[in-house]
Amino acid sequence: MSADRPDTHDMLVVHRVFRRESRVLAELVPTVAAGDVARAAILAAHHRDYAQRLHHHHSGEDDLIWPKLLARVDLEADMVIRMEHQHERLQSGLDRIGAALPEWERTADPGLRDHLAGLYADHRSALLEHLDDEEKHVLTLIEEHLTVAEYAAAGARFGTETPMDKLLLFLGALLEESTPAERAHLLATLPPAARLAWLLVGRRRYARHMVLVRGSTRR
Repeated sequence: MSADRPDTHDMLVVHRVFRRESRVLAELVPTVAAGDVARAAILAAHHRDYAQRLHHHHSGEDDLIWPKLLARVDLEADMVIRMEHQHERLQSGLDRIGAALPEWERTADPGLRDHLAGLYADHRSALLEHLDDEEKHVLTLIEEHLTVAEYAAAGARFGTETPMDKLLLFLGALLEESTPAERAHLLATLPPAARLAWLLVGRRRYARHMVLVRGSTRR
């Protein structure tokens, strides 16, 4: 990768997190027993974190990446427009889940649980299609047509829009999905204060959170 062109490999790690968390929710929500409002509340909170991350990730692309690509590509414009339409479809699915979630969280009603299970299955199918398309067709366009600073702006905005405690949880998710080399690179690129916060607070907070969501086994 040229030094004056963005390296989009970090996007692959981010996508791994979204693939995993969409699978975890699709698997765990259907297992909640009727009336188990405590468990429903845990998964509802986890969903809101997931949905917020995905929304901020996509809005950064919508505002800061797709318009620049559309202004600079020709034959590939249809694929960029497809990204925009897929984002709209994904947000619509998340809105439907968000509308059903509060009542299920309050009651742990099995009928609502089953309805949500179907919505999560639809959401995951749409998400996987989108991520596969983006990785196959669009990351190379970003590398060819955006500058390093333009690409970095989307990630920087994600950081400013996300509270610090949620950033630490997302960092934990990224590190969990990283290879040893990716993990070392990610930690090395963190500001010293962020790296210290992860070591002193974030690691333990993330581990506790994941046990709460998943139970004792990794999913």
